[in-house]
Amino acid sequence: MATATRTTVPKLRKALKVRPPGLAEERTLWDAGHPIVVGVDEVGRGSWAGPLTIGAVVVPKDRRIYKLRDSKQLTEFEREALFDRIAEWCEYWAVGHVSPAECDHLGMSAAQKLAARRAIAGLGVAPDAVLLDGKWDFVGHPTTLRLVRGDASSLSIAAASILAKVTRDRLMRAQAEEHPAYNFENNKGYPCPLHKTALQGYGPSAIHRRSWVFMDSLVWTGSRRLPPGGQAALF
Repeated sequence: MATATRTTVPKLRKALKVRPPGLAEERTLWDAGHPIVVGVDEVGRGSWAGPLTIGAVVVPKDRRIYKLRDSKQLTEFEREALFDRIAEWCEYWAVGHVSPAECDHLGMSAAQKLAARRAIAGLGVAPDAVLLDGKWDFVGHPTTLRLVRGDASSLSIAAASILAKVTRDRLMRAQAEEHPAYNFENNKGYPCPLHKTALQGYGPSAIHRRSWVFMDSLVWTGSRRLPPGGQAALF
């Protein structure tokens, strides 16, 4: 008997059997004459280490995908299991990254704009309209609809949130092999007790954002906090 693989999507948990993300906003834009609607979401803004990552997605008009939810509602296993299905289902999708050094050099607002430009450029198609999670427009497209908790209501944004989250998580697990002290495989660069303890003992790694305020509280003195726009090397 064949065994289930990790890519098998698990049964939908009871907590997720609520109203799923839909296509109401996408249909409004399609009906208004905007055929290429791009859903955009970001991950990594609050992290102390690793890239800022933004996903951009164009979903099909005539096909749905079961079990797709906001990435924050899903476990890591569930997101990983959905990733390939979502990637194959999308008409177009791309992920844009901004490195920790670029975050330090540019500041977060400019870094978000750059990551969004990279993600949208990676689609290979020009958007007619953008659906954006949150209150702040870091995309700057003439037709942008901002949706608070859009990852829970828009199928395009929810798909973007999962593709961005899984892609970034994979990068951080790979970085854990290079920087084993910081527990990146579990915290993905976000603050947690083990991460904070490692910073006090070892100082920041090569992928930490050295202009972030956590640098001010380090007892380790081998590196100082960079001012915004500091001289970190870009890579």
